[in-house]
Amino acid sequence: MLTIHVRYTGHKKCDLVHPEGATLRTDAPKDIGGDASAFSPTDLVASGLASCILTTIAMWGERNGLDITGASASVEKHMSTPPSPRRIARLPVVVNIPAAAVPVDMRERLEKIGHACPVHASLHPEVDAPIEYRYT
Repeated sequence: MLTIHVRYTGHKKCDLVHPEGATLRTDAPKDIGGDASAFSPTDLVASGLASCILTTIAMWGERNGLDITGASASVEKHMSTPPSPRRIARLPVVVNIPAAAVPVDMRERLEKIGHACPVHASLHPEVDAPIEYRYT
């Protein structure tokens, strides 16, 4: 179990404190009255998905003698549109992996590992979260 402390500081901003001391600030997007000076809570979900995929495949790679240092990911956050309630609707992720780091015969397994990351597995089934892998 982990407890993260969050304090509302006014003006649609919150300060988050991790038990180990790391801090983050969130802010609401401009379209709902924030000034977008920091990640929004839904931005953190999107960011968490991309970083979870990379971390999960990196950990699997380490156990299998692969070093994916230099891999990167990008994620697009698409919110639902009215009249639907405001929520994350789509989170397409593109993962770029150095081709030389992963033999062709291990790529399918690596991709299955990425799809099974805890954040991806935790998303509501209605959130469309496709993952595309590119070996560059």
